[in-house]
Amino acid sequence: MKRIALFLLLLAFCAGYSLPAGAEAQNARTRNNFRLAKKAAKQNKKAMNKVGKKQQKAMKKYQKQQRKAAKSQKHHR
Repeated sequence: MKRIALFLLLLAFCAGYSLPAGAEAQNARTRNNFRLAKKAAKQNKKAMNKVGKKQQKAMKKYQKQQRKAAKSQKHHR
């Protein structure tokens, strides 16, 4: 009888011990997904900043051309 009780107790501890491992694996996947999402957001932000800077540079260049064209028109009259 003692052996059966000991076996059942051992079985209960083993089952209880194995459950957190599954939860730990889930937490690891969650942390990994969070890390990947954070990395993707950082890359997206960097790309958007690069596009924004390029757009501002193009706008400044266009405005400079417009001022130059207006200035040359003014002198030719």
